Amino acid sequence: MKNCFLICIGMLLMLQVSAQDNYLAGIKDELQKKWPQNRTINLVFHGHSVPSGYFKTPDVRTLDAYPQLVLQELKKKYPLAVINVIVTAIGGENSTNGAKRFKKTVLNHHPDVLFIDYALNDRGMGLEQSAKNWRKMIKPALKKNIKIILLTPSPDMLEKGTILDSFTVQINALATEYGIGIVDSYKKFKDAVAAGKNIQELMSQSNHPNREGHQLIAGEIMRYFE
Repeated sequence: MKNCFLICIGMLLMLQVSAQDNYLAGIKDELQKKWPQNRTINLVFHGHSVPSGYFKTPDVRTLDAYPQLVLQELKKKYPLAVINVIVTAIGGENSTNGAKRFKKTVLNHHPDVLFIDYALNDRGMGLEQSAKNWRKMIKPALKKNIKIILLTPSPDMLEKGTILDSFTVQINALATEYGIGIVDSYKKFKDAVAAGKNIQELMSQSNHPNREGHQLIAGEIMRYFE
């Protein structure tokens, strides 16, 4: 039984790696094109204070937040590419408001890849309403053939209970349902702690990662561009 379990886990990991390798294949091809055949690639990061770059509120460290860290890594890997990182995230916002302004402030940028990160601020509305809101963003983006990558929450050190675990499960389920990308930030932080890292070393305040924490998220995003 133990061997069967390990084999199943191994197969799931292989499938996940394969999905990451293939999901942005077309985008990776575009990133490798040389002028004058290349074009601008738009990466849009939609969500709350974490992708906005809030560290210890009200301090905003844009260049240390994962959208800009991803840009830095992409430019190392694809030096000929023209890449726009567009952050439409707003500190303190939840997915209800994010969905309301989605057409005017997100789709208008014509994303090639869209990242959605709202779980931390969706806790107050509950899982059901959050899922409805995320679907309101996922569906119109898919109609425009936009590649979408959902992010599970980064930690909140004051969290008591398992609500973030529940949101992580739901976001993974949404990604599976729609056949889109997933970056499991929550698992990445949990793995770091399980490996002996003190969670406080990854956080600038209770619910905002520091640069090292943002690097964990950026590293998981970059797996799609390898």
